[in-house]
Amino acid sequence: MEKRRIDEYEPGPVPPFRAVDRFGFIKGEVNNSPESLNKVRSANYYERDERRVRKWRKMIGVGGSDWKHYVRRKPYVVKRRIRKGIPDCLRGLVWQLISGSRDLLLMNPGVYEQLVIYETSASELDIIRDISRTFPSHVFFQQRHGPGQRSLYNVLKAYSVYDRDVGYVQGMGFVAGLLLLYMSEEDAFWLLVALLKGAVHAPMEGLYLVGLPLVQQYLFQFDHLMREQLPKLGEHFTAEMINTSMYASQWFITVFSYSFPFHLALRIWDVFLFEGVKIVFKVGLALLKFCQDDLIKLPFEKIIHALRNFPEEAMDPDTLLPVAYSIKVSKKLEELKEQYEKKNGKVVQSADQGLKQHRGLE
Repeated sequence: MEKRRIDEYEPGPVPPFRAVDRFGFIKGEVNNSPESLNKVRSANYYERDERRVRKWRKMIGVGGSDWKHYVRRKPYVVKRRIRKGIPDCLRGLVWQLISGSRDLLLMNPGVYEQLVIYETSASELDIIRDISRTFPSHVFFQQRHGPGQRSLYNVLKAYSVYDRDVGYVQGMGFVAGLLLLYMSEEDAFWLLVALLKGAVHAPMEGLYLVGLPLVQQYLFQFDHLMREQLPKLGEHFTAEMINTSMYASQWFITVFSYSFPFHLALRIWDVFLFEGVKIVFKVGLALLKFCQDDLIKLPFEKIIHALRNFPEEAMDPDTLLPVAYSIKVSKKLEELKEQYEKKNGKVVQSADQGLKQHRGLE
């Protein structure tokens, strides 16, 4: 079969109009916002939202010019505001500022265009096959070979060339797709680079390397944390032969963007980009804590179903996230990482090494 680029395919028919929620997802389908978000909001809500946006604009400055200065002066204020949720109209810009991707973009002019237009990837057919599975209920990605799917293809193809060791892995589509809903192709690409190569936090590339080595480490850490903090649930999971990989792998690979309500995923991503992967552990533990009393009564099949279909109240960020923030994991994560590395060897190179080797196409 002859290999074809996505821009050689004709776009499919434009899908018929259907009502969407405020994020662009078709109402009544997976990832739709909860009913409460679609109710008429009071004038007080909008006034409060306007005040919040004004505070954020003052904090970041024009185009983000004041951001680094503000973070240095008032880090705890920044952390508190991010945990409350970044205003949706500023989310794309703030994500780029807190991830370090804006600096990478400025340091590498023309690189993204070169990767998209002039380079070829061994993963092109795999990416074309998978893109229709990424947020299929969102209007931006619905049209076959339409603008959304082409942008997603370009970002994933460019990354698979930029980092041939990682190439392309299916879970990356949900991460790139989420970013594209808030920024341009080139901005999304450099944020993907910042995440996988570790511009600010530990590099994520081990989530997607052959054998998923970082996923294995995170599952080891999560399993120990769960058994320490929720011992009754840990015992029940052992009795029912529930392995952590059966339910938590996608949490780490897609940072909750795969099957969780979009409004919750966004709030988690706000914190994830600023504080790092520990929020994934905290949210996972908070979910299990929230549902523990029901889970310990269920047999194997029903546990698996429950872990893929959490109750609506557990999916409310204003209920779930305060519980997650109250869970302390940093010290224990370090201990468990050392324990895992003694047994299995180091999983990935350091963040500094990762970016030094990927500052551009040399």
